[in-house]
Amino acid sequence: MKKSIAILLVLASQAIFAQYPKDYFRSPLDIPINLSGTFGELRPNHFHSGLDIRTNNVEGLPVYASADGTIIRIKVSAFGYGKALYIAHPNGYTTVYGHLQKFNDKIEAYVKEQQYKQKSFEVELYPSTLKVTKSEIIALSGNSGGSGGPHLHFEFRDTATEKIINPMAFGMNKLIKDEMKPVISSLMVYPANDSTSVNKSKNPVSLSLQKQVDGSFLASKVVASGKIGFALNSYDLSTNNYNKNGIYKVVSYVNGSPNFKFEFDTFAFDESKHINYFIDFSRYKKLKQRFQKLFIKESYPLSLVSGNTKDGFLDIKPNITYTYKIEVFDYHGNKTIVNVPISFEKDTNATVVSSKGNYYIKTKSDYNFEFEKTAIYLPVNALYENAYLNISEKEGVLDIENNFEAIQNGLTVTLDMSHLSEEEQKKAFVGTVLGLKLEYNSSFRKANKVSAKVKAFGKYKVGFDNVAPRIYNPNFIEGSNISKLSTLSVSINDALSGIDTYNAYLNGEWILMEYDYKTKKLVHNLKDGKVVSGKNDIKIVVTDKLDNTATFTSNFIY
Repeated sequence: MKKSIAILLVLASQAIFAQYPKDYFRSPLDIPINLSGTFGELRPNHFHSGLDIRTNNVEGLPVYASADGTIIRIKVSAFGYGKALYIAHPNGYTTVYGHLQKFNDKIEAYVKEQQYKQKSFEVELYPSTLKVTKSEIIALSGNSGGSGGPHLHFEFRDTATEKIINPMAFGMNKLIKDEMKPVISSLMVYPANDSTSVNKSKNPVSLSLQKQVDGSFLASKVVASGKIGFALNSYDLSTNNYNKNGIYKVVSYVNGSPNFKFEFDTFAFDESKHINYFIDFSRYKKLKQRFQKLFIKESYPLSLVSGNTKDGFLDIKPNITYTYKIEVFDYHGNKTIVNVPISFEKDTNATVVSSKGNYYIKTKSDYNFEFEKTAIYLPVNALYENAYLNISEKEGVLDIENNFEAIQNGLTVTLDMSHLSEEEQKKAFVGTVLGLKLEYNSSFRKANKVSAKVKAFGKYKVGFDNVAPRIYNPNFIEGSNISKLSTLSVSINDALSGIDTYNAYLNGEWILMEYDYKTKKLVHNLKDGKVVSGKNDIKIVVTDKLDNTATFTSNFIY
């Protein structure tokens, strides 16, 4: 009966996913589709929410509306998706186009009007009358925002719920040739607790993989007693594209019975933060390797794994032979198989190599630790698992030491700043100590204390920033004739707290300057028509996040 119910649930899941329209949407680009990023791919602190489509290392390719629809959101930011369009379609789905260079003339005119109205480069707009038709050019591809190189970010969402959906489900897989199997670069086996030993160790053990005649892989033998789990480091390749992209699905079996599964079909944005518990976080911190765990030690709200009825662990007992099988898939059905032979062996000599802390933190309790000059507050569910932390203070530096545990909810660090004058306190912040440098954290100040909500363990001390940003390297000489230029530009930079606001004025009137934090450039397009014949006076004002201000003034002839 249980087996029948499980089969029905699987079929229901497949039916739900199969009902996405396969031929409704077209490709957003008119070039062969090669990917530099896949849906659900493991990124720093988040899962990737769409497809990153290569644009052959160039900008300015036409971007097409994938179907008829209405532009419901336009966002322009120096970060994130940069210049982005959100199109709602009549069938209940929304497509998103990110890192654009510029919008089409109709959209560009609307956006620029709003930017001048709001006196801000960064805007978030919610129009309701901008209609587009399928195959209409809506923008040009670019490299704006947090992009690491020219490409188009393309994603699908459920319009009503905002849940993100794998674009491959809408037929995008047919645009990509992929006859290559996923690659498993490493496999690890983990003792579930201190009473378990694996291959004479109580710590995670790396397994070697040998390719077999049938194309599958055989892992080195595991001998263990107690509960064990596995994690793998893997990636996917596609035909004529050797970028190491993310995999689609993993299923594990114990002696032929399903044991654990995850697949990247859909998830909500607020789930993305759980990636650090989805992977082996301690290994990532130490070696920058992302191992996807095939077990759940403590339940957590990630829909990618919450459908599992088992925790993924194997309880290794005497007189039983186990075969553990892992199947790794890409979306095109290419599959890599690993078989792991497992047998029971009790090892009483294995010892735990781990460090304990001076405070034991339980996930279902909150904690407030106060020291002479510092304090830290951990809310309920600050961590995913109960764990030891080393927390100490020395010479005004708060040290929270643990390289193994992922943080679920932010910690609040509070530092005493009574040694600073009242004016100096206005420029103080909670700084993360990184070697000889301090990294700024957004902070709030009250009664000789400065606090910040942080999402990482480490060392924290009071930082101080009273240095204004720099405005430098204008592309014109003061008093010169710039009639042959198409843009005005300067570079801006702030060494500590970071750029907060930037405003430019031409002959006393606010003008739009676009900011690219990667190149540190502020750029004004002279086609905006704000210059006048003859002499023009320009003033640029830049502030950092602690309200230190720099002003640049000059003039030119046009």
